[in-house]
Amino acid sequence: MDTVISDSVSRIRPLVEAQRSQIFTDLAEITSFHSVHSTEQDAADHAQAAAWVKQALASVGLEVTELPSIIGTNTPTFIGTKAAEPGQPTVLLYSHYDVVPAGDPAAWITPANELTEREGRWYARGAADCKGNLVMHLAALRTVAELGGTGVGIKFLVEGSEEQGGAELSALIKAQPELFQADMILIADSGNQQVGVPTLTTSLRGGAQLSVTVDTLHAAVHSGSFGGAAPDAVAALVRILDSLRDEHGRTQIDGVDTMAKWPGVSYPREMFRKDAGIRDGVDIMGTNEDDPADMVWARPAISITGFTSTPVEQAVNAVPPTATARLNLRVPAGMDASEVAAKLAEHLRTHAPWNVQLTVDIEDVNAPFASKLDGPGVALFDSCLAAAYGKQETVKQGSGGSIPLCAELLEVAPQAELVLFGVEDPLAVIHSPNESVDPNEIRDIAVAEAAFLLQYGTPPKV
Repeated sequence: MDTVISDSVSRIRPLVEAQRSQIFTDLAEITSFHSVHSTEQDAADHAQAAAWVKQALASVGLEVTELPSIIGTNTPTFIGTKAAEPGQPTVLLYSHYDVVPAGDPAAWITPANELTEREGRWYARGAADCKGNLVMHLAALRTVAELGGTGVGIKFLVEGSEEQGGAELSALIKAQPELFQADMILIADSGNQQVGVPTLTTSLRGGAQLSVTVDTLHAAVHSGSFGGAAPDAVAALVRILDSLRDEHGRTQIDGVDTMAKWPGVSYPREMFRKDAGIRDGVDIMGTNEDDPADMVWARPAISITGFTSTPVEQAVNAVPPTATARLNLRVPAGMDASEVAAKLAEHLRTHAPWNVQLTVDIEDVNAPFASKLDGPGVALFDSCLAAAYGKQETVKQGSGGSIPLCAELLEVAPQAELVLFGVEDPLAVIHSPNESVDPNEIRDIAVAEAAFLLQYGTPPKV
């Protein structure tokens, strides 16, 4: 099989390479739309991106079904299909066409919605997450068609609300589970450990969003007359939040194991420092005994993603009566996200000083995910991915992010195998200014996917 896969990759590669201009054009067109979900100012761009996706799926020979919103978000989901030949399995491909906001235009070296090549990378919002994966799928399908097609069934699923939690697709999966039946699921919404290193993501953290509010006074009072004895809501909240980390910056939650070790590949400290963009002289959290892989793949983590009190520019000499923080909780595979969120809420209450009034709200709980690697489909895809990069094997790593879709699809298609991969290498800095993609990652992963689609099922086409 190794020789067969190697020969297949050799025949596929020049066909994908010949599409480089087409891939750039596809990506330039789809990234030109600032397709942020559920914002009025971006509604037209989101709709244009949806129309582009519909046309693109049809252009690769798929029968396109547009599934209108069922929860009132005006967000269509698309499935492009090709029926399986008798006795052949079905493969579900996934991507999404929505993006996070581009943010401050001044933070971008080139315009966020104008695909630009610079030092070998292509820059635009969504270039990697996830429009780069979308055009990768298209390139793979064009290549398969050029080599005579495949007998396996294809379901190409593209949603438009993933960055806002994917509620629309979640509702569709529950309402129409028959649409998502497949034998193999290829989720392209992740990335390699680094450029040129073929990687499968084997676990995802789940998590929750929590809001914690401290109230101490009926209204702000003069700091000269009352400061020192009047309870400062900001000071109370800072003390509560400080209890969530030990002296080394490691997350701690009462009653929760926060010291697990990642059993797989290490995440070298200097690589992590570079990938995370940590400033010179600033410590990585944890001690030298804590591999960054432990911290981001095997343990719960809490990020303070928002903090509200009096803005600095509006500060007056008054004791603040209220303060609120938004916490993003991440929970590794093997833990129950709802249980950890509940324990975090109890921790916050326990560590609240001075009998302050505390309100904790828990939202958007989603389960962690761990993939199984022992199926024949996964083994074949793993071999195709390694061969596309000229390697003997792939790297298996975790991810600190969350993709609830993985668990949701396997709930309705428990017989399916699933792999998680993609073009989003660490240099892509997804969700940040100057997001980019290495076009060679699009090329090599498209080669791997095309080889898989031509080898999966029986008999192999190439």
